[in-house]
Amino acid sequence: MSGQSNLEKTASPTYEDNKARALSADVTIRADLAAYEEAEPEILYYLTDDSSDKVRKNLALNPCTPVKANLILAQDEDEEVRMDLARKICRLLPDLSGEQTAIILEKTIEVLEILARDQVTAVRAIISDTLKENVGAPKNIIMDLARDVEEIVASPILEYSPLLSDNDLLEIMASGIAAGALPAVARRPGLSEDVSGAVVAQLEVPAISTLLANPSAKIREETLDQIMDQAESVESLHEPLVMRINLSLRAMRRISGFVASSLVEKLVRRNNLPPATEKELKNIVRGRIEETREFTPKEEGGSVRAENLFAESTLDEDAIADAVDLKDQEFVVTALSLLSKYSAKKINTMMASRNGKVVTSLCWKAGLSMRLAFKIQTVIAHVPRGDIVNARNGIEYPFTDKEMDWQLSFYEG
Repeated sequence: MSGQSNLEKTASPTYEDNKARALSADVTIRADLAAYEEAEPEILYYLTDDSSDKVRKNLALNPCTPVKANLILAQDEDEEVRMDLARKICRLLPDLSGEQTAIILEKTIEVLEILARDQVTAVRAIISDTLKENVGAPKNIIMDLARDVEEIVASPILEYSPLLSDNDLLEIMASGIAAGALPAVARRPGLSEDVSGAVVAQLEVPAISTLLANPSAKIREETLDQIMDQAESVESLHEPLVMRINLSLRAMRRISGFVASSLVEKLVRRNNLPPATEKELKNIVRGRIEETREFTPKEEGGSVRAENLFAESTLDEDAIADAVDLKDQEFVVTALSLLSKYSAKKINTMMASRNGKVVTSLCWKAGLSMRLAFKIQTVIAHVPRGDIVNARNGIEYPFTDKEMDWQLSFYEG
């Protein structure tokens, strides 16, 4: 410390020297003394009543400050003094053991208990973050921190502390957990089925998403069913469900019944499913879309005009682009059907999927440019902004022919 170095310039200061420094009118001299580890305990204790925050902060940081002085500093009016003391006490705690230090340990824990109840969140947060993985921390303090009303205090303990048992976690969740802290429980390694079930029972979407992303969390089949019950109407849970490891085939079938086809594609690839299962899931998607989502023709006559142009061999890119500009959905659907050789019903199903990759692949199959494919995605199919497929190099399709054939395979058969 800088205070130590100044005092060390004086060889072996005596008790009277240090006493004089403690009474000095110069704050710098008193602050140096407060930081001096060789200062007599009674001198350091005397300085706890100093009017200067700088002096008391140095005292809080000094590892040799006696525990009686630390008890006073734990209730200092300056929160920065208490924050510095919290950091020091947590550093000292692992080194306090043995019969000789039993009394010191008891008093140090008393200081820690005071700081863990401090009215300033930042002080409690320092204690929590420092003790979160400490196996020797007092259990009562860990429990108090885990129950703290502030997420920044409770979360580190809830996520990492090895001292919390399943029963502790269940009790904390049952009695009320800090707002925003539930995902910390869901992130715990090796989470048990009971605790996972309790997390899901809280019906908090961020926590359930976190739980699904935790590969070491054990989740019962009935708990997963509860998640899927909720996920059907909560789109933000769709991708976490699809990305969950070790899903049963039964769960995959159910998930395929309500998530977007692009997510079913991820499900198939992630689980390296055999062809027969892949086809089954694709059929589920196709059947669902055909049953629940039909495009209504925009304008009568569009289909006839497209058919006439096709018969005259003039159904070209410009004609389709004009129809897109007019939002003539019937014309565009019929044109795509004629050029791709898919039925109009199948084209409607592809459009209703609002899947950018599928719509882009369909436009490629129909022989249209990528620029027009982009317009059809946005104007006709209403693909969500985040799922729109953009051109490569401004004009090129970004996928290989094989990749686009694979996309269309969802709608074949």
